Amino acid sequence: MNNKEIVKKAQESLKEQFEYMEEVRDYNQEKVLEAFYDNRVAPEHFYTVSGYGHDDLGREVLDRVFAQVFKAEKALVRIHFASGTHTLACALFGNLKPGDKLLSVVGTPYDTMQEVIGTMGDEETKRSSLIGNGVIYEEVPLIDDSDVDFEGIKNAVDSSTTMVLIQRSKGYSTRKSLTIDTIGKICEIVKSKNPNCICFVDNCYGEFVDKKEPLEVGADLIGGSLIKNPGGGLVEAGGYIAGKELYVERSANRLTAPGIGSEGGAMFNQHRLIFQGLFMAPSVVCDAVKGAIIEEKIFDEIGYDSAPKYNEKRTDIIQNITFGKPELLEQFCRTIQSLSPINAYVTPIPENIPGYEDKVIMAGGTFIEGSTIELSADGPMRAPYVAYMQGGLTYSHVKIALEKFLDKIQK
Repeated sequence: MNNKEIVKKAQESLKEQFEYMEEVRDYNQEKVLEAFYDNRVAPEHFYTVSGYGHDDLGREVLDRVFAQVFKAEKALVRIHFASGTHTLACALFGNLKPGDKLLSVVGTPYDTMQEVIGTMGDEETKRSSLIGNGVIYEEVPLIDDSDVDFEGIKNAVDSSTTMVLIQRSKGYSTRKSLTIDTIGKICEIVKSKNPNCICFVDNCYGEFVDKKEPLEVGADLIGGSLIKNPGGGLVEAGGYIAGKELYVERSANRLTAPGIGSEGGAMFNQHRLIFQGLFMAPSVVCDAVKGAIIEEKIFDEIGYDSAPKYNEKRTDIIQNITFGKPELLEQFCRTIQSLSPINAYVTPIPENIPGYEDKVIMAGGTFIEGSTIELSADGPMRAPYVAYMQGGLTYSHVKIALEKFLDKIQK
């Protein structure tokens, strides 16, 4: 059996999983389309203004469209967010003041967020962090480094807890990513102990993978990157924050300045790309998830230790493969790089990256630098040496890459 036949056979066995993801795609596409209808999106909303960015009609409509899609009172959609981490940092710093308590309820956050919080980094980084600015920080460890400790959350949340941080995706860990139902259960527990506590969900990699988003199951605030799921592979930079109006506006004050908030910031002719990227996002995310499912099916058959399994319910676009040895992780990422449309001839090497304690190897032959809705793989150079594979703008690219991947490992 040649490699095309292997991939075709795997695809045929995944009919049930693919049909469900296409159902999710169609549901979310209709939701996005209705938001465009209801907010009367028109060509004039693609125009931009200069300078301070006052009276930007496109920016205002863009915020309303995102708010409707994510079932929020308000949304803040800006290219001025440098990354997903910057987006989340604005939400955290905007809503936490000295003496407030932040509780991470799913163990230790990923590396860059640890620096924002202040549990990792050099002295200058820690000085600028939440802890360095007087915020109290605590964690609820996972059970066996894998499962959410609901009882532990119940015991940890009290009247002094200002905000809980709920990281939907696994980051650079091997824990399970959180389903919407799990997020809903966490929010229910938190609110039963402290109704005023802000439930903030790091929604990166999770948008449009399910029919519901975290705000629909009890979260107060969500945030994420536009060069992941909601940008549909078209958006060049930025992030979004959505949720209760008060918390979003506080976040906007951190991004710009108190008194300016969400009212300022020229968008530099990016409106159309963000509107179009959001419109494309349900289809692009569906293809990325279908790609992850067939990747796992084939990895499983050839003996790779991969998770989540092809028949498990998905909540994000990430597929992790555990190698156990650094050289195998490097080899895998180099193979993925060679199957990318951009810089396929480049050889990735582990390197120090801002925000990470360990060297990281990244395979990302993407049209937009760091865009992990495009087919990519990366991982920190630390045990157990896991590659985190994600994205694929088209399912067809993932299939072709898998065929060539099989050919390379056979050689």
